[in-house]
Amino acid sequence: MPGSMNFSTSPEQDELVGTARRFGQEHLAPFYKQREREGAFDRATLRRMGELGFFGVELPEAYGGLGLDSVTAGLVLETLCAADYNIGQLMVTVSLAGTILATHGQPHVVEPWLKGILAGETIPAIALTEPGGGSDAANLVVRAQRAGDTYVLDGEKTSTSFATQAGVAVVWARTGPPGSGARGISAFLVPLDLPGVTTSEFEDLGGRSAGRGTLHLDGVTVPADHLLGAENQGFVQVMQGFDYSRALIGLQCLAVARQSLEETWASAAERRSFGKPLTAHQGVSFPLAEAETHVHACRLLCLNTLWLKDQGLPHTAEAAMCKWWGPKLAFEVVQNCLLINGHGAYTAEMPYEQRLRDVLGLQIGDGTAQIMKLVIARSKVGRDAVT
Repeated sequence: MPGSMNFSTSPEQDELVGTARRFGQEHLAPFYKQREREGAFDRATLRRMGELGFFGVELPEAYGGLGLDSVTAGLVLETLCAADYNIGQLMVTVSLAGTILATHGQPHVVEPWLKGILAGETIPAIALTEPGGGSDAANLVVRAQRAGDTYVLDGEKTSTSFATQAGVAVVWARTGPPGSGARGISAFLVPLDLPGVTTSEFEDLGGRSAGRGTLHLDGVTVPADHLLGAENQGFVQVMQGFDYSRALIGLQCLAVARQSLEETWASAAERRSFGKPLTAHQGVSFPLAEAETHVHACRLLCLNTLWLKDQGLPHTAEAAMCKWWGPKLAFEVVQNCLLINGHGAYTAEMPYEQRLRDVLGLQIGDGTAQIMKLVIARSKVGRDAVT
């Protein structure tokens, strides 16, 4: 593998992460549960995050980003998610949608939207999943019909994060004939205040401050220059984007596991049982030690995947590893921390139950473990050898 192995961080990274840590402790962590009760992000906090450069760390400065590398973006995300997991949902969406817009959109169309998104003024959405599709992302039925200088979109998108909070969405629709599969899909920038757009929200188990719901598109007309990239090439765009977002998602979930571990080590060392600190009992300290090992290893995998991206090297399989392992591991670690903390942690006043519900969602969203393992298997033996 080209390049030297260097696990140190730069002064610039340390400064940015330190700013993120202070912001998270002061403005995110104290309101983690409040945001869930309200079922939305408060816009003043998002605007402050935009001022500090937390959105689009990796995106071009011309659009309001910091123009830094993917590893740095991951470190900032990880730090803020330790304070509030759900802010990571928005940061990952901004990174994925922002990269697609900056790379594939026409500058005069996407520039005002990108600037608003990176300033924390506008929440974006990723509208890919459909009611009958799920993991079969190439089998879309939402249609985009060319009509002169416009496209007309019809159909329904579901399981869309920020469906009722977003101001704009990247929407994938079929522009090719029925049966054209992945080769007949295009991506569009769709403002969500257009006539024909309606939204609804699910009452989910977790992730409530982000929210998840449905976009209904009833004859929604967008200018032809809102097409992102080439017609019928939209599926390739989203798959490339997922190689990035999946590594970020791993760090998002691991941040919650890390925070839970730190709290549990501290509380277990203070509490006493049979005349000794709880940590003196191997039944307590050994599971925590195992969790430390697994979280550390998975974090290195995620950071290595982001490094590969920064080097322009293939990282599809590694990203899939991050996506299936990170959320599953985080759920298991948080669950174990709840149990070690005992009856006092089995209450909604403590953060563990909300963390469990929140991280569980990403064992489903953005690709299930089964799909991720299929991606990994195909990378080893080829698509034709894995059906």
